[in-house]
Amino acid sequence: MNFDYVRVPGADGVEINTAVTGSGSPIVLLHGFPQTHLMWRHVAADLAAEHTVICPDLRGYGASDKPAEAGPDTYSKRTMAADVVAVAKALGHDRFALAGHDRGALVAIRTGLDHPANITHLASLDVLPTLDMWDVMHGVTAAVGFHLYLMAQPPGLAEKMIAGASDEFFGYFLDLWTNDPQAIPADIRRAYLDASRDAIPSIVADYRASAGIDVEHDQADRAAGRTLAMPVTVLQQDWGSMLGFDAAGLWKAWAPNLNHVPVKCGHFMAEEAPDLVAREIRELLRR
Repeated sequence: MNFDYVRVPGADGVEINTAVTGSGSPIVLLHGFPQTHLMWRHVAADLAAEHTVICPDLRGYGASDKPAEAGPDTYSKRTMAADVVAVAKALGHDRFALAGHDRGALVAIRTGLDHPANITHLASLDVLPTLDMWDVMHGVTAAVGFHLYLMAQPPGLAEKMIAGASDEFFGYFLDLWTNDPQAIPADIRRAYLDASRDAIPSIVADYRASAGIDVEHDQADRAAGRTLAMPVTVLQQDWGSMLGFDAAGLWKAWAPNLNHVPVKCGHFMAEEAPDLVAREIRELLRR
């Protein structure tokens, strides 16, 4: 995939490494954990025939700046959402479609809630909104999300533990969450592991925010009855049936104009099933 790269100031001057390709109406693609913008390489190449495709590294990830955690706002999804809007505006786009996977999907959701005038369509790949994610994790089934609890701890211990075996830690998720090991070739896997090793404090801070300030923001929105006003497509594995919850029902409360699509591939669906992801994004943009 041939990207043009620019560094664009985010919401508070943090520089965001941003890959751009294609031409046409804009769509921003946000990566997940433990990845970078490279996870979108296949989908971006597909969509670039019709769209300007913008793939940032989230703050704290990849080649973007990694500010020290000065407080809960440094890596809140609200701050990351402001980065997304700032990057798009700097590239000439006040309104754009937005798709996110994993951590990037949480940022996309927050962007849609905080900046509805800027987002025309929203796609979320394989997450629940933060508040619901924590609500459904209980009992022994919560063991699948052990990393959420580890990185929710106060600064210090989690960072040291992960740094002691970073390739094993991040590689564990790359292996566990895929149904097709060939979807992440050796060079891309190495790029993910190297980037994650260099970003341990900021990655942990991102997760820590999701156990604190991000929950508070979701709670405030739920109390106020705020929802995602734009058309929303959710692509999701059927882990709701495994953990005992109705994913589509939980999503419907946040997104009245929802298309919820169960998928059979693994978590890294933009790499395992890029044709499916690109097709569903195109269908979303027609709504």
